[in-house]
Formats: sequence, structure tokens, C-alpha cells
Amino acid sequence: MDINAPRILIVEDDENINNLLREALTKHGLNCTQAFSGTEGLIVFKGDKFDLVLLDLMMPGMDGQTLTQRIREVSKVPIIIVSAKSSVDSKVDLLTTGADDFVGKPFELKELIARVDVQLRRKENESAGAQESKIMQFKDLVLDEEKYAVTVNGNDIGLTRQEFKILELFLKYPGKVFSKREIYEYAWNDVYIGEDKTINVHISNIRTKIKKHSGDEYIDTIWGVGFRLAKS
Repeated sequence: MDINAPRILIVEDDENINNLLREALTKHGLNCTQAFSGTEGLIVFKGDKFDLVLLDLMMPGMDGQTLTQRIREVSKVPIIIVSAKSSVDSKVDLLTTGADDFVGKPFELKELIARVDVQLRRKENESAGAQESKIMQFKDLVLDEEKYAVTVNGNDIGLTRQEFKILELFLKYPGKVFSKREIYEYAWNDVYIGEDKTINVHISNIRTKIKKHSGDEYIDTIWGVGFRLAKS
């Protein structure tokens, strides 16, 4: 076992599925730690350091959505949900909660491993980019790429990974109008499949979090086109 390989926390109450995931990911060269309930998963997560969390949604006690929220309170580690719940609304709810990706059950191991690799590469790229400290500011909003944080009037507004990436995109290119496709492919690093509701929900969440600390507008809606950073 390579002690320097990425560390994966698997949280799944079905022992057979948990062992299947551990075996496949271990063969792929990753270090895996297992937990068999949401409560155990949270305890294990807080007691160690992981590069990615792979978790089930329907578990006794603390469910996967609650576990995701608890992890997001203390970490921006990539989280992939593996669940039989596959409706668009369920996916939107989970992504809004803070999950980075969703894999429906039953799943193909090759696809799941590929999605794990995508999240690990994104995390690695973000870590490499963070070595170049860069702070962007617009009105009372400050985005710190190194610390992966956004403040408004000095208050941390607690954005999810995708919300952060959306604001980062707007701040990098002020004045440019971005379509929902462009926003999705930048923030999720995935192929856009018409997830209009997902984009709308995330933009709404960003606006709500900002308005708690500022009365200014920060994102303009260009009807029929997309969104952009508001004019000063």
C-alpha cells in the first residue's frame, strides 16, 4: 500500500457494497477507510484526514445528506453521493447541500472510479493553484483563492464548492455574460445536460448569503442569456 496515495473514506451501511467499493478503489491504488453508518463516518472523518468521501444516502441514524452538511461545516473535501435516489430534484438538493457529485445505484464500478479520479484531480489542481495567492474584490465582497473563502463586509458567507467557483468565474471576467452551460461546466467540471434548475438554485443561494451582510446587488440576471457580475 502506498502511504502517499489519496485517502478515501467510504460510508455505506450495506457491508457487501462497502467491501466492493473498498476492493475496487484499493486495486485502483487508493487508500480506503470504511465506516458503516453516518454517525461512525462523521467520527472517523473528524479523527483523520481524507482526500475524498464516498457515501450512501439512506443509512440508519444519521443519513447521508445530514452527514454531508456536517462535513461541510468543517471541510471542503470532495464528496460523492452513491444512492438509489436518482431524481433530478434529489440530485439538486444534494448538490445544494454541498455534495460534489452523484452516482446512482446500481452503478458501474468503472464510472464510479472515473468520477473519483475527476474529483481527486480537481482537488489536486486547486491545491496547486492555491500556491499562487490571489485575492479578488468587488464592492464589499472579497474572494481569497488561497484560503478558498469569500467574505462580505468581513463576514465569511460559507459558500459551497460550486457557489465559490461560480463567484470566482464572475470575478475573473467582470462584465462578461455567462450562459448556464458555461457556468455549469466551469463550476462542476462536467458535461452540461440542461441542469437549469441546478444553476438557478446555486445563484439564488449565493444572492441570499450575500444579502445577509450587504444590500448591494452582486449578480445580474440577463434574461434569456445567463448571468454576470453586477455593474458597479
